Amino acid sequence: MSTTFASLKFYNYRLWFVATMIASTGQWMQRVAQDWLVLVVLTNGSGTALGITTALQFFPILLFSPWAGVIVDRADRRKLLQFTQSMNGVMSLILGALVLTGVAQLWHVYLLAFVSGALATVDAPARQTFVSELVPKGSVPNAVGLNSAAFNVARLLGPATSGLVIAWVGPGWVFIVNVLLFLAPVIAMMLMKVELLTPMKLVKRKKGQIREGLRYVKNRSDIIVIMIVAGFVSAFGMNFQMTSAVMATEVYGKGPGEYGILGSFMAIGALGGALLAARRKFPRVRLVVVAAFLFGIFDIALGLAPTYETFALLSIPTGLAMLTMVTAANASIQVSTDPDMRGRVMALYMMVFLGSNPVGAPIIGWIADAWGGRWSLLAGGIVAIVVSVIAAIWAIKTWDVRIEARLSRHPIRTYGPRERARDMQAAREQQQTD
Repeated sequence: MSTTFASLKFYNYRLWFVATMIASTGQWMQRVAQDWLVLVVLTNGSGTALGITTALQFFPILLFSPWAGVIVDRADRRKLLQFTQSMNGVMSLILGALVLTGVAQLWHVYLLAFVSGALATVDAPARQTFVSELVPKGSVPNAVGLNSAAFNVARLLGPATSGLVIAWVGPGWVFIVNVLLFLAPVIAMMLMKVELLTPMKLVKRKKGQIREGLRYVKNRSDIIVIMIVAGFVSAFGMNFQMTSAVMATEVYGKGPGEYGILGSFMAIGALGGALLAARRKFPRVRLVVVAAFLFGIFDIALGLAPTYETFALLSIPTGLAMLTMVTAANASIQVSTDPDMRGRVMALYMMVFLGSNPVGAPIIGWIADAWGGRWSLLAGGIVAIVVSVIAAIWAIKTWDVRIEARLSRHPIRTYGPRERARDMQAAREQQQTD
């Protein structure tokens, strides 16, 4: 098996990979149908209403992530994920029933978006850390990359499928179909061989565990840089479910099918970025910063795209840069974090990465309403470039990066905070063994 797909040799991970692809297809179908419901059915093209919906979906992550991280570190992650994925199906069923019976109102969507966001607050760090139980430690970066690949194969299928179903029978049936798709991970985890899982130590209940996680992150400048860069880019640059909808409908005058297809074009590049990430054994902070800078360049190019076709083509390199940044950030944090802190650290990362949307989405929605859809993309691209440049300058001036030269196939090697953190973790594990 090639290096890119090495983690698929593990039985439990194969089940998880397929189930993730199915559920993620449903997730992308849900996003497109929900946005179309708000933008076209329940309002007259209100970017502000769409921004509020997005904000409510991510606001619980900003509020509850520290507590969610403690839950993830304490609980059996397989059982926890079965619960959260089942409840995702229930939320989809309720929304579908409301739409099909003709009683759906905007406040219904707002409420269900908030509840779904609360579930995601626990589900997201649990899913990220559960990978460590499915594969050996050395395979975690590869598995994280493949997870992103599965997510973006779904992104190829989901938006286009959702757009076609909306055009054919309306958005209500999309939500009903997704009930079945969200159950795929639940079934997969039932079929897993428990004896093949790599058991993670469950953290015992005690006072001060949230503060303990905050102190850990505070002492890791590499994680802080990743959080800052990813948070700003996510808040202002990664609102494509909103910005693409506004561009497709108001700038280019297209319908639901064409809007859905835009997501698939971006997923082509995102899939490429994920597969490239799966080949990297040790993703670094510098890759996160460089990818964020390139993402800003392409985001600006999207805002300036003269035609729908140009926008679709530019979505490919934009998606590649975006997923390179996201996957490198995720894998870098997971691999370098102590196992008994991983749930709390990933929850804090998700709080910054996903929870920043409640701040950025309404602002970008307001920009779209006030200045037009193009400026909603231009603003996000400018923010991504500025934050990546500031992060790069700060890192160069602050970190004690040592360059080692030697006669070998790889003659130059850097030794900075990422490498020091890995060495410190290895030392701690050796002390525990002794």
